[in-house]
Amino acid sequence: MNIIILGLTSLLTDISTEMVYPLLPMFLTQTLGASPAILGLIEGIAESVASLLRVFSGYISDRLGRRKPLAIVGYAASTLGKVFLVVAQAWPTVLAGRFVDRFGKGVRTAPRDALIADSADPARRGRAYGLHRAMDSLGATLGVIAAIVLLRSGAANVRAIFLWSLIPAALGVGVLFFARDVRPHRAGTQVPVLRWSLLPAKLRAYLLVVFVFTLGNSSNQFLLLRAQNLGVATAAVLVLYLVFNVTYAAVAYPAGRLSDWMGRRTLLVAGYALYGLVYLGFGLTSSPGSLWLLFPIYGLYMGVSDGVEKALVADLAPTPIRATAIGLHATLVGIGLLPASLLAGWMWTSFGPAVPFYFGGVLGCGAAVAVLVVLGKS
Repeated sequence: MNIIILGLTSLLTDISTEMVYPLLPMFLTQTLGASPAILGLIEGIAESVASLLRVFSGYISDRLGRRKPLAIVGYAASTLGKVFLVVAQAWPTVLAGRFVDRFGKGVRTAPRDALIADSADPARRGRAYGLHRAMDSLGATLGVIAAIVLLRSGAANVRAIFLWSLIPAALGVGVLFFARDVRPHRAGTQVPVLRWSLLPAKLRAYLLVVFVFTLGNSSNQFLLLRAQNLGVATAAVLVLYLVFNVTYAAVAYPAGRLSDWMGRRTLLVAGYALYGLVYLGFGLTSSPGSLWLLFPIYGLYMGVSDGVEKALVADLAPTPIRATAIGLHATLVGIGLLPASLLAGWMWTSFGPAVPFYFGGVLGCGAAVAVLVVLGKS
């Protein structure tokens, strides 16, 4: 039941988030007059600060032996962050809104993901994360559809859509109160320690690969900006993002089940390789029509890798520090996101829109090879 409740919470929250997220690049650059470099700054700061919180949130969750209260606080903060977007008249207010929103994500992610692991049979952990990712991305799909319908109907402008997004966000927080904590160990029997050397060697090696890969994995906002750069209209950009989310939702659960059967390594290698190839495609293309192929391939990468990554970290981490390890994984991703987004914005502005995608493509292909090596026969 916990996995369904957490999935519903994520579904509702992502309806809200994805009503907002694909409109932000256009809102910032066209309505508020910000540059791509400012977009990179906002996304880098917001995502990095959020991710830095995850290891500490995970540590606190392990120390208390509880997941639910931190998850509720995190989802409530993300709801509050969207209020800033409704009233924004300049990009610093958007930065504040993204900061508060991602602060909430940083607080909730590790406890929530640990609660999924606590609630699932270890032999079915991949499908549990896959189901959660599928419901999350289904919410994203519904959110993009809602934004498209509101935008095309003329019933709402961008700010009004931001305001409507508060409704599913608040409902998501309410649903979470029906979840219950599951304690695989008694709080305090083994105090979690934030020490790199105490992690299993294979987990440490994998986390290092993830960190290096993240340096080329800038915000998805740059994919949307690339579509705009190639001449795609705002409504069509939303449809492209919808195609990405539909593909992600369709693939996530089968990929999680497949990882339970054949192991995590094969799917992760395939996922990173897909990322590298699709990013090279975003860099090489000069045709808006090619985006209708590239966005679903990117959704395939996300569906194959996102939940499987979480399941792998949960597999490799000792139970008493599971949330801490999951949080550390997210934190390392976040540490890389700031320079990744800043680099992408700088390369875009200085050398052209294709260059950030060449850089990410090379690192993605390199990550596929590195995972093949460091995970052995896992």
